[in-house]
Amino acid sequence: MTKLDSDALREIARVTLGHYDTQADAFRAGTWDHDVSQNLAALCDAIEGEPPFAILDFGCGPGRDLVALRALGHAPVGLDGSARFAEMARAASGCEVWQQDFLALDLPPARFDGVFANASLFHVPTQELPRVLAVLRASLRPRGVLFASNPHGRDAEGWQGERYGAWHTPESWRRLVEAAGFTLLREYFRPPGRPRAEQPWLATVWRKA
Repeated sequence: MTKLDSDALREIARVTLGHYDTQADAFRAGTWDHDVSQNLAALCDAIEGEPPFAILDFGCGPGRDLVALRALGHAPVGLDGSARFAEMARAASGCEVWQQDFLALDLPPARFDGVFANASLFHVPTQELPRVLAVLRASLRPRGVLFASNPHGRDAEGWQGERYGAWHTPESWRRLVEAAGFTLLREYFRPPGRPRAEQPWLATVWRKA
């Protein structure tokens, strides 16, 4: 695939975030009741030590999972590139929420026990993923945990309407995250209880190596 230059990367961020800003209310209405308790448990069960845990909700959207994590007694912080989502998440959860472009992250080192990247990292162009994963890894405490859930595919990326995405095979995804310094703990496909052909989401749980 042709390497994306800085102008192309800025356009990807601008258009994708613009889509979420303008569709924020509809997105909240369509996703707020989605049950991702399986994913939250997969992250929290893998974190070592005693709760409450400091967790970064990476791509927190309108704040659904921040609300759930706080209700579980943890200390979540949200991050989203969409200004509208960040505003909505603060209002819904009462949590600290950072507005940051995924391609221009500025995270404190060794701050979090876990990173919850639910349906967010697939928006990162493949060529930028090693750098983004390195920043997330640095934000984790020793032996911290990264959870990621992404739509899997055949190693294709590009525009889907006004959103840019990358659809990795499970094998390619494992190679990318392992190369960034993580050890795979668990993987499963979602939604649960359906045939594999009807499970578009790959969930993976990783330990900071």
